[in-house]
Amino acid sequence: MSEPAQDLRPATITVTAGRPAREPDAPLNTPITMASTYVATGDLEYGRYGNPTWSAFEDVLGNLEGGRALAFASGMAAATTVLDLVGLGGGVVAPRHAYSGTVMALADLESRERLHGTLVDIADTDAVVAAMNADEDCALLWIESPTNPALEVADIPALVAAAHELGVRVVVDNTFATPLLQQPLSVGADIVLHSATKYLAGHSDVQLGALVTADDEVYAALKGRRDLVGAIPGPFETWLALRGLRTLHVRLDRAQANAAELVRRLGEHPAIEEVRYPGFGAIVAAVVAGGADAADVLAHDVRLWVHATSLGSVESTLERRRRWKAEAATIPEGLVRLSVGIEDVEDLWDDLAQALEGITPPA
Repeated sequence: MSEPAQDLRPATITVTAGRPAREPDAPLNTPITMASTYVATGDLEYGRYGNPTWSAFEDVLGNLEGGRALAFASGMAAATTVLDLVGLGGGVVAPRHAYSGTVMALADLESRERLHGTLVDIADTDAVVAAMNADEDCALLWIESPTNPALEVADIPALVAAAHELGVRVVVDNTFATPLLQQPLSVGADIVLHSATKYLAGHSDVQLGALVTADDEVYAALKGRRDLVGAIPGPFETWLALRGLRTLHVRLDRAQANAAELVRRLGEHPAIEEVRYPGFGAIVAAVVAGGADAADVLAHDVRLWVHATSLGSVESTLERRRRWKAEAATIPEGLVRLSVGIEDVEDLWDDLAQALEGITPPA
């Protein structure tokens, strides 16, 4: 497999990494390898241990994040693999506001006395450090930044430094930011997690997760868990994710520009009580005046935007997050998470504006 030059910029890496060697009549793209069995005495041996299509995707993502990547069957397969590294009775400090699947996985493991968790405001660095200090068995700091759906931003370098002083490993869920906007391994994080279903694949047609680390020992442990548990992706899904990853930079540029303009307009609309946006990325949270009922009207009345629970794809989606029972009670009932896509921003705004016309702000 060809390797991109070390001085290439991220937008170029997304296009050039993970390609076959340039030989006469070689394919430009890495083919899909549909194989469960390989001829013996090579590096792969068996389909659960590796696949050339996985390797191509992992090469691109690893180059972007500055480590070695592993593809998984889903974001949750990747997340629970990280939690598996925590020893029996170990402690995990994690964001109070985070992807609900992560919080539910922690609660499940805690209910079975496998580990214990402490939920914190990840944007309050002092509180996070205090929580780690208070737990003598703390083994893992889980950072999500920006958080889902509150869009709080953590001080990743400060938290990584504090965690390492205590001998605590750090995983950063980088799904919202992508490696184009932040690279947590470059400031010392031990593991980076992606729900590749979202921005990396980018077309609402793939379930895939990924982990990246620059630590050989951690890599071996994560791969060992993937091999043993079998949380492996399909070759076709991985190929689709790789194809989507090739255009991440242009998709994100457009979506981020759209998001910034919509944030400005939503902030001026009388039916919107609050707009949350960290200043980067393409996820926006808008708190609709009038609470849950008003937010549901917005979700129901849009025509171009899609009422759906996922995010990070070319089309724009939205949903009221508290419609899910697992969502944190501290998230406002009227908070609508908007995943801004790559459509024309004027069409996106026109659709939101007509839906907001049916909402009368409380007196």
